[in-house]
Amino acid sequence: MRAIKKPSKAIKEKLRRTERLIETLKKAYPEAHCELDYTTPLELLIATILSAQCTDVLVNQVTPALFKKYKQAKDYAVAPLADLENDLKRIGLFRSKAKNIKACCTVLRDRYRGEVPQTLEELIELGGVGRKTANVVLGNAFGISSGVVVDTHVSRLSQRMGLTKETDPKKIEIDLMALVRKEEWTIFSHWMIWHGRRRCKARNPDCAQCEWERHCLKRNVE
Repeated sequence: MRAIKKPSKAIKEKLRRTERLIETLKKAYPEAHCELDYTTPLELLIATILSAQCTDVLVNQVTPALFKKYKQAKDYAVAPLADLENDLKRIGLFRSKAKNIKACCTVLRDRYRGEVPQTLEELIELGGVGRKTANVVLGNAFGISSGVVVDTHVSRLSQRMGLTKETDPKKIEIDLMALVRKEEWTIFSHWMIWHGRRRCKARNPDCAQCEWERHCLKRNVE
């Protein structure tokens, strides 16, 4: 019988540090949540696709009119591409996003009766949907812990805090999933994103006021 390998001393210490970090962020951001505005899984899916390389603030300015005009997947599927592009012209990369949304919603209409699927494998086959988008939708719209959302904030903070040495989002996600309890994968991403937007910014991080300052390894902090 193969012996079960025990966690190394270094791994145990990283797990303890992660638990302390979670407690710190939980106290700092008790109201943390997804900052994209939505009322249905489809709306969250569309908003998340639009949020790539774009701020949530701008997406939330565009989506009220968009969601009023396109209420179901079939509405996006049958819309002329030029019209959809015009509706999204304030968003960065709007042409490619319009094309992806139309393709995505065509599949939702034809294969899933207009409903957003609830598995990672099905979601990542849709146009414009990768692991990050799929994790956002599953975790927030359905309460399904499929993984950790690794956006630019989570990536930056995870490296600065010494939770990972990886730079590839997929590898960062694997490291974080090993450190964070599954039931906290979704909210952990929100805590990290809120901290990244409000305190640990890419440039000029507010280390002096940071709740985690005395524990932070500050890797790659200039």
